[in-house]
Amino acid sequence: MTRRTFSALAAAPAFAAPSGKIRAAMIGTGHGHAASKVRALRSMPEYEFVGIARPVAWDPHENEAFRDVRAMTVKEILDDASIEMVAIESVDINSNLDHAELAVRAGKFVHFDKPPGADLARFRKLLADAAAKGRVVQMGYQWRYHAQMQTAMDAARQGWLGKIYRFRASIDKLIDEEERQLLAKFKGGMMFSEGCHLIDRATALLGKPKRISSYIRHDAPVSDGLMDNNLVIFEYDNALAEISMAGFDKANNRRRYLEIIGMNGSARVQQYAQSRLTFDLAKPAGPYKAGEQQVKVTEPPGLAYTPDFAELAAVIRQGAKPTYSAEHDLMTHEVLLRACGMLSAA
Repeated sequence: MTRRTFSALAAAPAFAAPSGKIRAAMIGTGHGHAASKVRALRSMPEYEFVGIARPVAWDPHENEAFRDVRAMTVKEILDDASIEMVAIESVDINSNLDHAELAVRAGKFVHFDKPPGADLARFRKLLADAAAKGRVVQMGYQWRYHAQMQTAMDAARQGWLGKIYRFRASIDKLIDEEERQLLAKFKGGMMFSEGCHLIDRATALLGKPKRISSYIRHDAPVSDGLMDNNLVIFEYDNALAEISMAGFDKANNRRRYLEIIGMNGSARVQQYAQSRLTFDLAKPAGPYKAGEQQVKVTEPPGLAYTPDFAELAAVIRQGAKPTYSAEHDLMTHEVLLRACGMLSAA
C-alpha cells in the first residue's frame, strides 16, 4: 500500500452515526491501564459498558473495577453489531494487534493500548482498513491529555519558550519479575513498552526525527535478557530530543520528568502523577513572567482516561476529527520501532 493510498483512505468520510449511548466492550484485562479504563468508561454518560472478554489465559480476573461486569467471549463482542467501540487491553502485545484487527474487520471503533504490536506493515494496514470502513483507531498513549504536559507543549508551540532546541524526558519504573519476562522477548525491552508514551510526546511536538541513536541495554543484576536501561536520542535540524528509562528505580514517579527547552527558557513537568509544572523564562512571554515560576493547571474533569474516551465519543457521535491523525500514529510507531532496533534502517 502506497503512502498516497493510505492518505486517501485516512481521509475517507465516516459513516452516519446513530444517536444514544455508545455500547462499549473490552478485550483483555492484563494491560496496566485496563482497570482504569473500565472505571472511566463505566463512569461516563456517553457510554454503556457491556462486558469484558479475556482471551489471554493470564489476564487477571480479580480487580474491583471488573466486579459485576459481564464476562463475554471475543466472538460475542465482535458479532454484536450494537457494540460500537472496543478497547483492546491484553497483557500480550501481539494478541492486542490480533484483536484490534478483528475488531476493525467487524466494523468497530477501537481504543488500542500501547504499543500497537511489533509489525509496522500490519499496523499500517489496520489504520487503512479502519479508515476504509469509516472507523477510527485511537491509540492509548498515556499522556496525550496530561494537563501539565499539554500546557508545556502549548507554550512551546506558541513560541513563548523561544526557538526549541531540546526535549528530554524520562520514565523510570520498577518492574516485577513477571513483567520483565513478558517484555524480554522484545528487542526494544522497556523502550518498546514504556518509551512509546514519551516518543509520542516528542513526535507530537517536533515531528519525525532525521536521525536516531539508541542505547538499549540490560543492566539489572538478573539474567533475563530484558533491555532495562535505555537512552534514545532523536536528531532534528535544530533540536535534540532525549528519552531515557530504567526498570529498577524504586523512586518511580518521583524521578519522572518531561522538559522542553527553548532560547527564551524552559517548561518542566516533574512527576507524571501529582505533577509540578515549572516555567523559567529569560523574558516574559504569553501569560508567563520572567524568571522561575510554578504554574497551576486545571485538571480535566472526570477520571484518568476520561479525556481520551470523551474525544472518541465525539468522533463516534459527532464526526469530530481526532486530535491525533492516523498518519501521526503510524509515524510515531515507525520511530518507536527504529529507536528499539526493531525495524531496518532502509
